[in-house]
Amino acid sequence: MALPEPSSPGEREKGHDDDKEKAGAIAENELSVAASDEAGEDIGTEGGYRAWATVLGGFFVQFCGFAYCTSFGVFQDYYTRIYLSEASPSAISWIGSVSAFLSIALSLATGPLYDKGYFYHLLYSGCFLMAFSLFMTSLAKPNQLYQVFLSQGVGYGLGSGLAYLPTVAVVSQHFKRRQSLAMILIHSGSSVGAIVHPLMLNKLLGNPNVSFATTVRASAGLNTGLLVIACLLIRDGTLKAPPRLVQNSEARVTKPGLSEVLRRCARDVPFVIFALSSFTFATGIWFPGFYLQLSAIMHGVPQSFWSYIFTIMNSVGLVGTLLPTLMLQRIRIDFTFIFSALVIASSVFAMMGLKDLASTAAITVLFGFFIGSFFSLQAPMVALLTEDSSQLGTRLGIAFAFGACGALVGPPIHGTLLTGDFIWWRPAVFSGIFSLAGALGFATIPILIRRRRLARGVR
Repeated sequence: MALPEPSSPGEREKGHDDDKEKAGAIAENELSVAASDEAGEDIGTEGGYRAWATVLGGFFVQFCGFAYCTSFGVFQDYYTRIYLSEASPSAISWIGSVSAFLSIALSLATGPLYDKGYFYHLLYSGCFLMAFSLFMTSLAKPNQLYQVFLSQGVGYGLGSGLAYLPTVAVVSQHFKRRQSLAMILIHSGSSVGAIVHPLMLNKLLGNPNVSFATTVRASAGLNTGLLVIACLLIRDGTLKAPPRLVQNSEARVTKPGLSEVLRRCARDVPFVIFALSSFTFATGIWFPGFYLQLSAIMHGVPQSFWSYIFTIMNSVGLVGTLLPTLMLQRIRIDFTFIFSALVIASSVFAMMGLKDLASTAAITVLFGFFIGSFFSLQAPMVALLTEDSSQLGTRLGIAFAFGACGALVGPPIHGTLLTGDFIWWRPAVFSGIFSLAGALGFATIPILIRRRRLARGVR
């Protein structure tokens, strides 16, 4: 067997130079990976099985969480007429408003926690609390308002709130170019859930052979199964590099604290307008969501229609949610968002004219379609207003918290204005004015952004 000839001194020297270059490249690569690890940056790829499994899992969380809160109109009707008939409509509406408030307002706390890496803690605790609270609701006794309030209002709202923002924000770790698409797909879970839950609840609650406890347990069983699947599918997209000794202190990057992010947000005029408008808008828009079915019953709309009001509303809402997804490359997110808000405000005003089947159907379809579009574009709008992606979780939390405050105070005010005599025009006017004020506030944001860009010399 022939042995290889010994290399010449020149070849050996050249080989040593190549080895040094390779070693230097490897060291530089390790340093950059370590720096990314220290800075908490993502080194994952765009999309992939893990990313789309996370989108599906987020879809299930939204299906069980926020969708269940927005389906409270079915419970508002049932509690007012049957199960909690001794309580006023305003008192009953606190159950749904507190649940919706906590579902969104907790984003103010979960946003910074998510940014600090507590994603799985928030996801698992939120899913467990949602399942536990719904089973506890099934144990509530008739005309015991506090029992339903604590379990369905407080407990379920807390669980939904813990998981709401993290499942929306986590897609930013899996996607860059398709981030808006992924967020819209996850939010569509709210629309699908808001179709299934009212249909299931109205069918079971309307059956004299099925008790309230059995109805809620069946609903709890469905939600628990989907939440377990969601916990198995969702994964944090941050792929951490193995720990390395970083000798260059400049590689260490620290993220701004919450107080610093809040100061930056307070100086960002378009974002401040967005947050304040979210509060004003949310104060008004929950009136149809809570009281449309009850209003239809009081105005003599046939049961064959009113029992499907929220199913129809959220079915067209699903179309409104997905349509921006199909046209994402052709539309401007901000203009579509503003137009949806203006149409929603118009449909809230239209509640004053609800008198028969035709007017009920028109409001149901119009409000449902554009509310789906509005909510699906809310997170992409915040992302559009966020220049530093490391602050996205906190900014989403702040914006959602303002909207949650409106959802908290709105429905009880609507119930108080409605009174036990069911004077429908009072809450309709109040809700319409607040909805319109919020929509006009949103309309100023593109103008402010353009002025800021021109001031910076950017067109």
